[in-house]
Amino acid sequence: MDLVVHAPRLPSRGETLLGDRFETVNGGKGANQAVAAARLGANVAMVGCVGTDAFGTLLCDALYRERIDLAHVHRVAGQPSGIASITVGSDGSNSIVVAPGANAQLSAADVDAAADLIASADMLICQLEVPLATVERAIEIAARNGTPILLNPAPAQPLDDALYRRIDYLLVNETEAELLTEMPVNGVPSARFAADALLGKGVRNVIVTLGAQGVIWAGADGSGQMAAPSVRVVDTTAAGDTFAGGFAVERASGASMQQSIAFGQRAAAVSVTRAGAQTSIPFRAELEEGSVSQA
Repeated sequence: MDLVVHAPRLPSRGETLLGDRFETVNGGKGANQAVAAARLGANVAMVGCVGTDAFGTLLCDALYRERIDLAHVHRVAGQPSGIASITVGSDGSNSIVVAPGANAQLSAADVDAAADLIASADMLICQLEVPLATVERAIEIAARNGTPILLNPAPAQPLDDALYRRIDYLLVNETEAELLTEMPVNGVPSARFAADALLGKGVRNVIVTLGAQGVIWAGADGSGQMAAPSVRVVDTTAAGDTFAGGFAVERASGASMQQSIAFGQRAAAVSVTRAGAQTSIPFRAELEEGSVSQA
């Protein structure tokens, strides 16, 4: 659950800042990406954990309304549901701290119970808000069964070299690319170097999202840069998750890398014009030609 405070700007270290308003919004990177994929045309199943608290009930009810398969979403007694404390500035920038709660209880055994689902999927999407060992198990099952794997390593942490070699699509922003490569990433040229470095670790395709500067991609089908649509930004929360869901839906359906990235960008562009996480994610019908309002 996202606990969101809107403020004139992000606070400085040690500063107490008076905010404008507070709201709770259904979130979580995995859930956001699941909702994005579902709204943009996919049949989606989720593997995860929530608490037995009120937040857990609200989160599961919201996913159920999106027609997401919750057979492998577990309610964990004695654990709070995960929360993210988010401050959103007037320019749409945000600062996020995550307390994983029940997310930390998702185990390799839970993933094993969903092995048939993973094996039959058109794509497995993973994030790092659950234990890394659990993510590694899911990726192992997918790789063994030929299921394409998209990893969005957020919150970012160092990864084992063997894991890189199993990833079909590594989706990172500048901060994540910098942590994984240990080189500065702050624009297009450095993003290209980072993408090449990650390809050198064995990843098949790397996508680096650069916000308003667009996307850098490189991999088995070539490389390129795609400009971002120009829109009036309200809130960037879940923009990356919306991109991930949109890209995955198109790529799994057989679209090219360029087509899939462009679709993800269009979906993300709509999301940043709205407040909140899942509340900002568009439906496929909204992405028809001309539906993205220009800034």
